[in-house]
Amino acid sequence: MKILVAGGAGYIGSRLVPVLLEKGYDVSVLDLLWFGNHLPPEVEIIEKDIFDIDISAVEGFDQVIFLAGLSNDPMAEFAPSMNFIFNASAPAYLAFLAKKSGASRFIFAASCSVYGYTVNELYNEESPTTCSYPYGISKLQGEVGVLQQVDENFSVICIRQGTISGYSPRMRFDLLVNTMFMAGLNKRKITINNPSIWRPLLGIEDAVNMYINAVQAEPSVNGIFNALSANYTVGEVGETVFKHLKNKHSLNIELEIKDIQDFRNYKVSNNKAVDVLGAKFDDSVESILEDLDNHFSVDFNFDKEEYFNIKVFENIIN
Repeated sequence: MKILVAGGAGYIGSRLVPVLLEKGYDVSVLDLLWFGNHLPPEVEIIEKDIFDIDISAVEGFDQVIFLAGLSNDPMAEFAPSMNFIFNASAPAYLAFLAKKSGASRFIFAASCSVYGYTVNELYNEESPTTCSYPYGISKLQGEVGVLQQVDENFSVICIRQGTISGYSPRMRFDLLVNTMFMAGLNKRKITINNPSIWRPLLGIEDAVNMYINAVQAEPSVNGIFNALSANYTVGEVGETVFKHLKNKHSLNIELEIKDIQDFRNYKVSNNKAVDVLGAKFDDSVESILEDLDNHFSVDFNFDKEEYFNIKVFENIIN
């Protein structure tokens, strides 16, 4: 099977593509390489903007995975117009090309941020989507654009990812657990802006396995699937990181707790992904921290701009 991964040189793709190769898939990557290339050398790279390709670029691929677009709220708020182009129009256009070329499936990296703000409720895929921020709105529009193209010969799976964290060769330290881990080692201080806010945490290994499940799903499977390892409050995450660094690394860490209002508060269910796709979610804050420990120490230089998407993005735009 031939698979095209748009945005495949990014944070998730740099972990996913090697696993796809190990499983015997023929993988090519469509990516502008804003954050470099950390992929195996045998991977074909198509270094183009999605809007600069036509149907010839996707002909021969059986499935297309969309990991591209602007990846978080700071990037979306820095360039709202580009956010809507890359997260809403780009997946719809690429799905259109994939379907027209004869591909059988399109997998879209959606986001649980579409749920916006909930009050002590466990949301599933049928629950209201109330996000009022550019990033969440654009991701919801992307879902609509790709799901509109489903038919008996073209399957679309939208993976609503929780707040992702963990190690990747294309590393990011602007993600919940990763950020706190970095801050503790680098600054000896962890800041929790609002301890009561809920987040569905997704370990990157669980994320990779979720995409494999989507690739291998029956042809008749379509729709939206929440992907998360577990629901945590931000305070729980911070306390766990604090205790881990204090006990395992014997560091004197300051834990600062603030009360900054945040209108992004949601916890969600992954039952549908488990029941329909056979997904398994084994990651936790503790397992993510162990993964990070295996790759980073107190001597690591955490301050490079390449580890923070918004810094790289600002430089590109400016």
